[in-house]
Amino acid sequence: MKKTITPQLLCMLFALALSFAVSGQSLSSADIQAQMVKDWERGKAYTIEYLNTMPADKYGFKAVDSLRSFAQQMLHLASGNVFLMMNATGKPPLSWLQSDIEHSVSAQNRDSVMYYVIASYDYCIDAVKNLDPAKWGEKTKMFNTYEETRFALMNKTFEHQGHHRGQTTIYIRLLGIRPPQEKLF
Repeated sequence: MKKTITPQLLCMLFALALSFAVSGQSLSSADIQAQMVKDWERGKAYTIEYLNTMPADKYGFKAVDSLRSFAQQMLHLASGNVFLMMNATGKPPLSWLQSDIEHSVSAQNRDSVMYYVIASYDYCIDAVKNLDPAKWGEKTKMFNTYEETRFALMNKTFEHQGHHRGQTTIYIRLLGIRPPQEKLF
């Protein structure tokens, strides 16, 4: 018995395939922008958990002498947020970016670190919200060397903050404290 595909079966298969193709939704630039804002807000909340987990009297703790202290890691994260996002978006920097907060003695306490870190996240969230997605594909140079799209630089900024927050996990664990649970969502 010979099996053939009937025109009716062929039409049903085509309709089924078409329904799968039509049901997929494309992302708009507004969707991507909203997701990036959501990720920055999540990153901010997660980092605040780290700041609250480390005891205030341990902000000067270093895993080893040659590394940054916990406070310096977080201040580096804050400066990096502003500097990298400024380069990605063209948004004017916060006034304190010109100072070396990472090495400023007065910036090393919990309240100061919390202030700078929160301000840096608010800066990034605002920059992402207010940069027209039509400009995200524009190329710009970082350090007069690396040419990337604004979108790529915004992603690299997010990567940088995650990297430095992640480094502080070791500091917290070395003190016998359990770090905050991962926040993917």
